[in-house]
Amino acid sequence: MVAVTVSPKYQIVIPKEIRESMGIVSGQKVQIMSYQGRIEIIPLKPMNEMKGFLKGIDTTVVKEEDRI
Repeated sequence: MVAVTVSPKYQIVIPKEIRESMGIVSGQKVQIMSYQGRIEIIPLKPMNEMKGFLKGIDTTVVKEEDRI
């Protein structure tokens, strides 16, 4: 865990090791939210990078007998 300082303009710098491990690049958008008393920053990925991320997922749906 790394501590950062909030600037007078309420800005922070994401430490290099965290940026690199999360693949965050300059100009990339992130989502920020308050969750259970903490701040979470979630990197947003372009849709073309999401292609195939669900490959191999089981899409079968078990239907109850009265729903057939």
